[in-house]
Amino acid sequence: MTAAGLQKPRPAAGLSRPHRLLDLAGPRLVRLHLASRRVPGALATLALCGLVLRAALYWHWSLGNGNGAQQLALVIEAGAASVIAVTAQSPFGDPERATGRWLPYLRLGAAVGLTAAAFGALAAGAAAEHLPGGTLDILRNLAGMTGIGLLLAAVTGGALAWAGPMAYMIVAQFALTGGWITPWLWPARPPHDHGAALCAGLVFAAGIVVATVRGARAFREV
Repeated sequence: MTAAGLQKPRPAAGLSRPHRLLDLAGPRLVRLHLASRRVPGALATLALCGLVLRAALYWHWSLGNGNGAQQLALVIEAGAASVIAVTAQSPFGDPERATGRWLPYLRLGAAVGLTAAAFGALAAGAAAEHLPGGTLDILRNLAGMTGIGLLLAAVTGGALAWAGPMAYMIVAQFALTGGWITPWLWPARPPHDHGAALCAGLVFAAGIVVATVRGARAFREV
């Protein structure tokens, strides 16, 4: 019995399979991460927010005063920010850390991508109608309240993170009707107010950093 008839496997054939697996692992990891964050449902909800804003401006829904359109827009912006904040938490908890060094990048991409999608939906909803402050006002308010939601998610978890943007929205409503001037209540400031834009930008940046590095707080069952 000899080994003359045996053939060695081709080196190229042995190397091609791992490369193909690596090529498929990246998109699969992104898809699973987005699914764990309920991103498809969040995108549908954000699109609905844009449609509601369009309807509110088209049919001139009002809260009973001169700032009615701006106040309604603020409610919808807070709703969109709440949706983004809730998606900061994964239902898998600690097992999610198996993604290793890619996890912060996945968190960052999901948070920034959803914020951009929310801005696009709201800007599209307001494009054909007159909204006080325009798209700059939408961008500033949405970014700031999203940052609040992401910061709260790191403390209370994603399930309760919606309370941050909603609570801020209520205070901002009083600021709109009362004419408060502090830049930390940016919805009451003009859209080109640099101080208000800086405050909203700082809160958004802080929320993105915390969401990227730490993520939402995970509560363990006893």
